[in-house]
Amino acid sequence: MADSKPPATVEPASETNGNQDFVVVNESPADNLASFLASEITDYRGWRLRDERGRNTWHYLETEEQRKEWPQTISDKYFLGLDTDLPALEPAKKPTQSINNGLSFFSKLQLPPGNWACEYGGPLFLLPGLVITWYVTGTPIPASHSTEIKNYLFARQNPEDGGWGLHIEAESSVFGTAMNYVTLRLLGADEDDPRMIMARATLHRFGGAVNGPHWAKFWLSVLGVCEWDAVNPVPPELWLLPDWTPIAPWRWWIHMRQVFLPMSFVYSKKFSAPLDPLTRQLREEIYTQSYSSINFASHRNSISEHDNFHPKTWILNTINWGLVNIWNPLIRVKSLVKKAEDWAYELIKMEDENTDYANLGPVNGPMNLLCCYIHDGPDSYSVRRHRERMHDFLWVKNEGMLMNGTNGVQTWDTSFLIQAVVDAGLAKDPKWKPMLEKALEFLEDQQIRENCPKQDVCYRQRRKGAWAFSTRDQGYTVSDCTSEALKAVLMLQKANGYPQLISEQRMKDAIDTLLTMQNASGGFSSYEPTRGSEYLEYLNAAEVFGRIMVEYDYPECTTAVVTAFSIFTNYYPDYRRNEIEKSKERAVKYIRRAQRKDGSWYGSWGICFTYATMFALESLASVGENFMNSEKVRNACGFLLLNQMDDGGWGESYKSCETGSYIPSIRSQVVQTAWACIALMEAGFPEREPLERAIRMIMSRQQSNGEWLQENIEGVFNKSCMISYPNYKFIFPIKAMGMFIERFGDIEIL
Repeated sequence: MADSKPPATVEPASETNGNQDFVVVNESPADNLASFLASEITDYRGWRLRDERGRNTWHYLETEEQRKEWPQTISDKYFLGLDTDLPALEPAKKPTQSINNGLSFFSKLQLPPGNWACEYGGPLFLLPGLVITWYVTGTPIPASHSTEIKNYLFARQNPEDGGWGLHIEAESSVFGTAMNYVTLRLLGADEDDPRMIMARATLHRFGGAVNGPHWAKFWLSVLGVCEWDAVNPVPPELWLLPDWTPIAPWRWWIHMRQVFLPMSFVYSKKFSAPLDPLTRQLREEIYTQSYSSINFASHRNSISEHDNFHPKTWILNTINWGLVNIWNPLIRVKSLVKKAEDWAYELIKMEDENTDYANLGPVNGPMNLLCCYIHDGPDSYSVRRHRERMHDFLWVKNEGMLMNGTNGVQTWDTSFLIQAVVDAGLAKDPKWKPMLEKALEFLEDQQIRENCPKQDVCYRQRRKGAWAFSTRDQGYTVSDCTSEALKAVLMLQKANGYPQLISEQRMKDAIDTLLTMQNASGGFSSYEPTRGSEYLEYLNAAEVFGRIMVEYDYPECTTAVVTAFSIFTNYYPDYRRNEIEKSKERAVKYIRRAQRKDGSWYGSWGICFTYATMFALESLASVGENFMNSEKVRNACGFLLLNQMDDGGWGESYKSCETGSYIPSIRSQVVQTAWACIALMEAGFPEREPLERAIRMIMSRQQSNGEWLQENIEGVFNKSCMISYPNYKFIFPIKAMGMFIERFGDIEIL
């Protein structure tokens, strides 16, 4: 049996660097204990990022000879927080100078295939799933990775109470604290480290790991430090339901169903790793009473108030009671279990093969690895390939090693950068043309050219002609990623005479796919049209996320499609003309309908009202609605101007996403200020003064080498979890200043 494999051991560190400048540790009452603060670190001069057609993986070189053969690049140094040695530039007084300074810096970060990459971190529940999977499957953990994962988690520890939250700016929770505490212990952190003592105290104050949400109890049971009796049912039999059933999993949002799928297989197997001395000890560390005295079955529904963002409904609790007390012991016969497990694993195999084991994301990736380990054995090809692919999610920065929210943002950020440079009027500038040509080459390489095999069987959306969020290997159609990439291609190839790398037919393929993705409401979702009722949220078992069960209409995605259609029809006016016009008309009606009373729109992928309002006003502008002729546009401008800060900027807290009401941040933010400027200029807002103040604020925060520094987190998903988009601080200021120049001229501002 696969579960007889001994747990992984962490290799001893072979090289460290005593330069404490690289150690990032939050200040806490324990900081006076220097013996624990002298943490192991790697020599950051040894890290290299490899980009193979958009696949980004970090590698640690041990010897000076290796490092000379593969020198560090400027982008490596930037990501690692090392000195890039880039010179100071002439201070910008006009927006054009600021744009050129920004591009001078950002162009140095373009990788050889033509794309940009970056940290895509923020969530703090991703690394634990990976490390637990590594541990229970006997996957060797490189010393460099172990060291830097520990450093990152300590760097992101809450300095007030020693805990961790759902994401890097969140308050401490049981989910974050229990899972990251366990992760650190698996990687060798000492239980007597003062930082671990603080974390343990906070976990105990919250009632211990029995008060963790469903996903925490699942992973702890896999590790063997929780009993499966504490985990609410995840029956694979649901995958045997007929497709017409309203609750059939194929109707769920893609991330929910691709997590539930391997989770149900593991739950059905009741897989737990064999105990070893460390996991025996962990059993006594993460609870407030001895492990043997805990009635785990009584804690299936126990959850801390710090985690219970979306409480389970009485309907779900009733279903869970029936599954535990009636279905499992009395009805669930072995033949049915085998049939359900076999079909679930067949669907897992299709997911693996359709993505070359890259998988949809960093939650189902480790889970699929675990399923392959259980089903195929530790030496199987599926396990070996999964182990290789796990590195696609890892990222190294000056704080240590984190796990990205997908295998990157390559296509998304590259598409937006192209558009920003075009909007700045620099597409034909000889200085920036080689950069844009490389970016176009990347988009050409990353367009998905074929549909999935057995597309209907594995419930996949059409993808021929689409672009994914990250890479072609990952291979999931996303409506706004396809739209923004198509817009970027059209801007270069059609509007600015760049090489015709992507044929007319391939652009039409993209349009064909987009036309399959509209909802009955007129809006567009992300990965596929809405397949199930919003009432499925009554079955949301995740507890820590909202709006997770089905696809929804999003102003951001809808705008991306509407504007892509508009640009496409400028050059191909006869292709599916009636269908495109009808689709646009319905989409814009949705945009108008989704506006809130205060003039804003709620954003689901960026923070929050500022982000969505920018997109919505772009939609309305594309059909001729502006400040002069539309009350809706004027109301939106009023909302934005009401929230402009004294320094001319805008700043919105991530709390807006959670509460559904606009909450300002303490300080204005460069990215959100750029979003607000773009929104006002898309709207045709006639006054220069508030826009000039905002542009002045953006320019004033630009550094002497052309970069902008990272500020607050920019992105969000499922209402409660924030995620970073570090390249936004380059892309959107460039776009905003370009639009300002077009409207008001290249005036002296600083």
